[in-house]
Amino acid sequence: MLHLKHAGFEFEIATPTGKPVVLEMWAFPTKDENVKAIYNELKPRLENPRKLEEAMNEAFDNVSSYAAVYVPGGHGAMLGLPDNEHVGKTLRWAHDNDLFTLTLCHGPSSLLATTLNNQAFLYDGYKMAVFPDAIDKQTPFIGYLPGHMPHGLSEKLKGLGATLMNTKSDDTVCLDRKLITGASPLASNNFGKLAAETLLKELN
Repeated sequence: MLHLKHAGFEFEIATPTGKPVVLEMWAFPTKDENVKAIYNELKPRLENPRKLEEAMNEAFDNVSSYAAVYVPGGHGAMLGLPDNEHVGKTLRWAHDNDLFTLTLCHGPSSLLATTLNNQAFLYDGYKMAVFPDAIDKQTPFIGYLPGHMPHGLSEKLKGLGATLMNTKSDDTVCLDRKLITGASPLASNNFGKLAAETLLKELN
């Protein structure tokens, strides 16, 4: 978001329920003054986001104001987003209107929502970088999660026709058509740069 802000983009923040955005603050880079500054700037909107359905009802009639849909990562993205019809509609809206979709780490779980109601997977044949299942299988044993995730995200995406560009939770980023993905938190800086540069190039 920092790179996108510096590129001149503004953010509309929404969650499926309209409840506050939940951040994994244990991983927050407390010594990075630039990240702290943008967090403090956005904090009121993170704590009071719009409800996705309401935001999208307005966006449908105002597509020229948008450049991309961004779905951040974190394990929480795997719980609820793949089953949310409004997430699926939002992604299809972006795709149908030739906007970019940006998503990082576990955020690509949201892409599964495009298969709801027996629809074809929107990203069949796409290359993407995603947090690997092999690492998720280890996280309960190191105390990071209380148990295993409900499904293997990488395998599920591969089964739907995606081509994964990474096997480790590294700094891999990937651009395929209008989809930009990143493998893990380690990719976030490169991901932000790629997103900002790509969106600016598209708009200029």
